Parts: sequence; structure tokens; C-alpha cells
Amino acid sequence: MSQEIGSLSVRAVRGSAIRDLLSVVDRPGVLSLAGGLPAPELLPTDRVARAVQAALTSPAALQYGVTTGALPLREVVHARESAKLGRDAGAVVITHGSQQALSLLAQALLDPGDVVIVEDPGYIGALQAFDTTRARVIGVPMDAGGMRVDELRPILERERIRIVHTVSNFHNPGGATLAEERRRELARLADEFGFWIIEDDPYGDLRFAGSTVPPVAAYSDRVLRLSSASKIVAPGLRVGWMHGDPAVLALVERLKQGADLCGSSLTQAIAAELLADSVWLDGHVAGIRSVYAERALALHAALIDAFGDRLRLTTPEGGMFVWGEFADGTRTSAPLAGAVDAGVAYVPGSAFAVQRDLGTALRLCFTTSSPDDLREAVRRLSTAL
Repeated sequence: MSQEIGSLSVRAVRGSAIRDLLSVVDRPGVLSLAGGLPAPELLPTDRVARAVQAALTSPAALQYGVTTGALPLREVVHARESAKLGRDAGAVVITHGSQQALSLLAQALLDPGDVVIVEDPGYIGALQAFDTTRARVIGVPMDAGGMRVDELRPILERERIRIVHTVSNFHNPGGATLAEERRRELARLADEFGFWIIEDDPYGDLRFAGSTVPPVAAYSDRVLRLSSASKIVAPGLRVGWMHGDPAVLALVERLKQGADLCGSSLTQAIAAELLADSVWLDGHVAGIRSVYAERALALHAALIDAFGDRLRLTTPEGGMFVWGEFADGTRTSAPLAGAVDAGVAYVPGSAFAVQRDLGTALRLCFTTSSPDDLREAVRRLSTAL
């Protein structure tokens, strides 16, 4: 790679602050609120093992597959997503996790200099995907109702927007869910101005409080929905998917052929069986929700007890994260090293900043610790901050 190419592309891609942090805090004695991992004890190892054995009864599970993904998996994904939308979900492409879906859509829809709108704070995986295309990213603030869609029209009237990306349910890192009226308005704006919405929804099935909101894709055909088996089954399967406009997904298919030819026939066969087993899956996901609800409540209550009005928090209704911003100006990046030394880790808000100053914010994950460990983590955090 020439120095010129490196300066133009590689240096433009953000490093993952979370990845870098996890390499430091994965040591004995540290209670980590920094990761975004499913609870390991809830991963369905026995059920996956049975699905592996069933898949291996057919040689096709060890053979090359089609680029768009194994037909049984595409069919079960199509049925699941159509039920959520209340209409046909359109074409389906299976991907190597939803991160590959983001990367392929960025390549398919963006040219250098094209403008993308994201939430601010933004999901790092999306920011990295858009950076690789040298797109120009504009951040729109969030509040308890998700993206401030009311701030979009002035931007749309002065810029030619190509994509609006939203993590619509239980935002990573912001914790909020996009309110229903904002979903409708975002869809109306897409129809009016002709941009594409990427609705990134890996957490939607993890709601443990409040009312389910219809997907953004229920209100417009200009929505490309992404999701994954990582949060409801197992990240190690590396099975994600996108669905929506057939013409866009046909372009994605051609790009995917150049990227990996096809995904893993074995893991797709496993995922197809697990997702099709609705009785098992519904019970499994219900168990995840129950555990996460208890842990989220423990973390949220401990934070309120420790910090009071000093820390403004999202109220978790699902997903994996709580987002907080200090009202008294406490900065969160500089104290991180001391917090790790004290036995607790978190992600500073600045890691997710697009345009806002998020130096007084932090993201906390509640999924991988018991309620008692979460309370102890907050005690250590209050000392460090």
C-alpha cells in the first residue's frame, strides 16, 4: 500500500475505542461495564450443539452456498421480518453479521463526499463503515425519544443526503428508542427527499419493559432493515441479514460476491433451524429478557443512589446499555485509567461523538454482570468519579 493511499483511506477510518479498551480491562478483578456482549451463561450451547448435529446430516452444510444465503434461512428471516412489518419484507440477503451488512450498504449507496446522517452519539460500527467510503457524516442529537428528527428538515434543505442511519430500538450507545411519531416523520422525509434509511435493529427483540413500536420500515419502502442472530442466539454464528428494496439488495449481492463469495453454509443451516424453532426461540428470548431486566434495574437504581441528579440517565426498557451524562461537568475520559485501577471499566462518551462534545458522558453495559456485581461496580465508579 502506498503512503498516498494509506493517508487517504486507512487513516480516515476510526479506530474502535471499545476494542482498544477491552484489550486493557480484560484482567482479573476488573468489573467491566464497557463491553457490549451477551451474557455468556445465556448462550444456548446445548441447543446449538443439537442444531450442529442436525446440520451435519447433510453434506450441503459443508459445501459452498449461494451469495444471498441459504434458502431455508432466507425464508425464515423473511417470515419473521414480514410479521414485524405487517407486510412483505422484500428481498433478503444473509450477511456475516450485521456489520458486513452495514459495510456492503455503504459501498453500494455511497460515493466519496456523499452525506450521511447518524445519531450523535453514533454507533461506532456504522461510523467505521461510512468512513471507508470517505462519506461526510453529520450527527443529529438524541434525547429520550431517540434521534431529533425535527432537526432533519433544515439539513435536508441545504444538503443532498444519501443515507440516514438509525439504531431504532435501544440505541447503542444512547439507550433510547426512536419514538413512533418520529419514525413516521423520518419515513415521510425519506419519501419526500429521496434518501435511504438504514434501520439497524439488533436489539429490538430484547424489550423487557414498555410497548413495542412498529419498525421504521413499516412506514416507507425506502428503508433497508438490518438485524442479526448475535443478540438473540449467539454472536459466534456470525449470521446477520438485511432486507428491503430488491434493486439495492441485487447490488449488494454483487458486492458480496467480490467480498466473500458466500457465507458459511454450516452456520446458516444452524441458524435456520434455531430461528425456525419458534417454541424454543420464544422461550429462550423470554429468558434473556427476564435476566436483562433484573440487571438493568439493578444498574439503574445503583447509579441513581450513587450519583442522584448529578448524572442524567436513560431509563432502560430493553437492549444492553445505559447512557449517562453528568450535569455537573464531570469529564469521563481522563478518570478512566484510575477507574480501571480501582476495578471498574466503562466507555467514555467521547468514543461515540460525531459532532457533539460528549466528554461528560459514558456508556455502561448491564448484560454480563450479576446484580450484586453491578452494584459493586457502581460503588467503585462513584469512587473513581
